[in-house]
Order: sequence, then structure tokens, then C-alpha cells
Amino acid sequence: MALSKITNLSILDDTILNADVNSSAAIALSKLATDPSNATNLASGTVPTARLGSGTASSSTVLYGDQTYKTEPTGGKILQVVSATDDTQVDTTSTSFVTASNVLTVDITPSATSSKIYVVYNTVCYYTTQSNSLYTTLYRDSTNLGQTDYGLTRQFNVVETNIAETHAANYLDSPSSTSALTYQVYFRVLAGTGWMNAQSKAVITAMEIGA
Repeated sequence: MALSKITNLSILDDTILNADVNSSAAIALSKLATDPSNATNLASGTVPTARLGSGTASSSTVLYGDQTYKTEPTGGKILQVVSATDDTQVDTTSTSFVTASNVLTVDITPSATSSKIYVVYNTVCYYTTQSNSLYTTLYRDSTNLGQTDYGLTRQFNVVETNIAETHAANYLDSPSSTSALTYQVYFRVLAGTGWMNAQSKAVITAMEIGA
């Protein structure tokens, strides 16, 4: 005959087995040695990503503070940097923009059509004719990225000749391309002879920035 009542005096320690506990029994968490619902008690194993936030966890998503998996942001990241220098002095008498064998140039291949290319350069120039002007500009392949006639920088002096000045410029380009691009510095004069990379090392740097 089954017992209708068991008192705590009738139960010996360590005698009740898991099989003796009904599956419908509601055991309070306070009766357990550690609370499994408290994350501080986790000692091993891996928490499923679904428990961390909503959305789909993958190699291309990140978990935001609102506990939602979202696409990893790429905007504003510098994806690659290329740079080149040139210390070969070159001259020109051209009144149209030319390279005059100037090799201040970099090649870069964007990884996405949405990327922007930020280009900076600096070089030292001078000219031999008083009241002259010297201009530098930046080309992407065959496209002048500066103003058609005046480029990106201008040097002008009505008093002296042979005055060396630094020409520095920066340009944010949106080429919408994943093909190899060449950025190169061109220059020209209004009259006389102009010199570029004058007794100095010129630098040009191109950076791909993710959209």
C-alpha cells in the first residue's frame, strides 16, 4: 500500500533520485545550489547567438546596443592607402596642363563602386618670369579634377622671379569604379618656364574610403 504522507523525518539524506521526482514538480530556483537563470553562474559552454539579440548573426553582422544584429557598418573606413614620392626636378613652358615627365603619380583599384578616393599631394614649384603664374592640378587618368584653366593651386608674384613655393592640394573623388585608376599631378605656366619638384621630394597619397 502506497504511503499517503511522508514526513521529513522519514527521508534519509541522498536517498531521493531524479526518477523519484515527478516531471510536473515545481522546484524553486532557491532550492538549487546555483541559479541557472543567472548569467554570472555560467562556467562553461557557449551562449547561443539567438539568446544575445534578435536578427541573424553572421560574419557580416554585428550586435548593436539595442540587442539587434545589423549589417556591419563600412562608411568612413579607410580601406587602403597608396603613396608615392618623386624628387626629379622637371620643367615646362606649356600653357596647357602637362606632366612634363613628372612621375608624381599613384595607382589605386577601388574595392567597390561606392568608395571614394581621397588624394593629397604636395610639391615645390617656381618659375623664371616675373609677373608669371604657375598652376598645378590633379588628373584621374585623362580627367582634370581641378578647374579647367587654373587647376587646384596657383603661384603668382609680380615682384620677384625664381621664388620657390609649396603647392599642396587635396581632393575627394567619387570615381564609381572598381578598375585601376591613375592619379597624377600636372602643371602649367602662364608664360616663361616653370619648375616642379624643385630641390625637394614631392609626395602624393591616395586613400580609398568606404561608403
